[in-house]
Order: sequence, then C-alpha cells, then structure tokens
Amino acid sequence: MIHWLAEFRNSVGDTLLSSLLNLLHYHTFRAGGACLTAFLLSLLFGERVIRKLISLKVGQPIRSKEEVQKLFDLHGKKAGTPTMGGVMILATFTLSVLLWTDWGNPIVWMVLGTTLALGLLGFWDDYEKVARKNSKGVSAKTKLVWQFAVAITVSWIFAYGLPGGVTYDNQVVTYRSLYIPFFKEPLILDMGFFAVIFFSLMIVGFSNAVNLTDGLDGLATGCSISTGLAYAGFCYLASNVNFAKFLLIPYFHLADELTIVAMALVGACFGFLWFNCQPARMFMGDTGSLALGGAIPTLAIGCKQELILLIVGGVFVMEAGSVMLQVASFKLRKVRIFRMAPIHHHFELGGWQESQVVVRFWMLSLILALVGLATLKLR
Repeated sequence: MIHWLAEFRNSVGDTLLSSLLNLLHYHTFRAGGACLTAFLLSLLFGERVIRKLISLKVGQPIRSKEEVQKLFDLHGKKAGTPTMGGVMILATFTLSVLLWTDWGNPIVWMVLGTTLALGLLGFWDDYEKVARKNSKGVSAKTKLVWQFAVAITVSWIFAYGLPGGVTYDNQVVTYRSLYIPFFKEPLILDMGFFAVIFFSLMIVGFSNAVNLTDGLDGLATGCSISTGLAYAGFCYLASNVNFAKFLLIPYFHLADELTIVAMALVGACFGFLWFNCQPARMFMGDTGSLALGGAIPTLAIGCKQELILLIVGGVFVMEAGSVMLQVASFKLRKVRIFRMAPIHHHFELGGWQESQVVVRFWMLSLILALVGLATLKLR
C-alpha cells in the first residue's frame, strides 16, 4: 500500500521528500521496511499479547507422565506457559505485508491467504487443546482435510490462474512447470494437472513439518528466519531479469513483491523470537507453526524454486523424516531408530541441553540456507 505514495513524487518537485518517495519504488527498500515494521510491532505489542494470553488462561498443555515420562521430565515445568502466540506472528506479518506490498500482485494474496487459512486451523487446534486441557486438539483427519482444501485451492490458482515466466533463452515457463536446478541448459518439466498434486503435497507436508519442529523454545522460529531469508533472496533474483539471466534461472516478474512478503515473515519471526527464546515466555502453538509451514512452500512455488526447499528447509525435512522413519521402523520391525521422535528430542535424551539443540539446529538451518543459495551457481 505504502508504495503508492511514490506516485506523488513528481508533485512535490525536486526536494528531499521527492527523493524519499522515490525510494518506495525499490523492492529492497520496501523489503527492509516490511521486516523492520513487523519486528517493531512485535516488540511494541509483545508484552500486551503475553498478558492477554495469561489472563485468558491459554497455557500450553504438556503430555502427562502416563503418556511420555521422559518428555514430561524434560518439559513438565513449561506447563502453563501461554500458547497461541502465533496470533502475534500472523498479526504483525499481515499488517506489514498490507502496508508495504503492491496489492495488485496476486501472489501476495496467495501467500497471505495460505498463511492465514492455515493459521486459523492452528488457532482452532490450540483452542481445543486449551479447552480440553490435553495435548490432542483437533483430530488428525479434520486437520488434513482442512490443509488439503487450502493447499489444493492455492495450487490450482498457481497452476491455471497465473501468468508464467521465461528462461534466459526466452523459453516459456508456466507455474505448472517444474524447474530442475543444476543444469546449464534449462531443464523444465511440464507437470500438467500433476502440478496441483505436487504443490498440494508440498504445502501440506511442509506445514506439518514445521509443526513437528516446534517442540523446543525458539527452534521453529529460528529455522523459519534462515529459511525465509534464503527465499527472500531467491524471490529477488527470480524477479530481476538481469540476475535471472546471469544465474540461468527462470524469470518471473510476479515474484518481485514476494521479496517483501518473505522479509515481513522474517521480521515477524524475529519479533516473536524476542519472547520465544529460552526460557520462552510464550509459544507459537499450532497457530504459528501451521501458518509458517504454509507460507514458506508458497514462497518457494512463487519463485519456482520448489526443489531447493529440500535443502534450504532441510531441518524441517529432517524433523518430519525422523518421525516417518520412527513410525515405519516400529511398525515393520518393532524397533525404534531414535530415542524419541521428532529428532530434536532424540538429542535431548542423548544428553544435549535444550539450548544446545536449538542453537545447533539454528546453525544447521543457516548453513543449509547458504548452501541452497550457493546452488544457484552450480550449473
């Protein structure tokens, strides 16, 4: 919205105000503004949000001793810490996006809509947990139906409702195409209707992966920051015709505003982390984790860097993969691969302190984000 002020530049003549208004044309400036806005809003309202959540008695339910004795021993003291703090992430992210982006860009609304729709599901799930005073919440079947309904809708619009882009040699690339990295000559597969299935599985899978990662103070928040920063870079490069041509990646002009959206997400996560780092004063709950898990893959689809998400979001992939391996191994062989899944609990039970697990996973996430960006030159 705020970029519209740049249209008044000519009416104020050659003045300092004119120069300032001219800055609003630049996506990098607005991306920084979006990040800072979301962060400062979080600092401004964070204490009030915590007090409100405490007054509403929306404390985080912890699994009982009967359910998981070791987990209760590790985290039982956290019982009662306000949850549903993801509402602050959603609020600051939404306000920042609305303030700094071009409302005429449809992908902005795609990312924002996905984030809010899955955040609403998470809010319902958190409310059920708090109301019932247990850790069960909404049934898994209901959650999956909701997630797939959102994911299929978004994926269909991407595949059939948006204009595509071009490669450096002017080969047309639609959003139904799958861009395969690491090849000098553009390797692009037209998935047709299967693009809807592929994108839907991405969104649902990553949403649940972030949800599984959100088990330690600041873990999912910190990893979302590094992932969001990487995709802010991808979106900026994919929307700049010169950089896209130099790096041999598809050029998508609609991805320009996604740089701002990604940085708004980063700012919202930084602001939340201020209150979520150990010892956490509030948890994001499913309200935040499901929403973040929906925003990130939608950004990846928007800049046509879907496969790189396996690298950049490697910590989330690792967390979800550990759960799948654990379940499969126990069902097939009656043997557990890990002490406990998701894998962050495996390291906790192995003797790592919670802060050690979190910081080391942050480091791994940052390294993977840098590796993901470095792959742009692997051709």
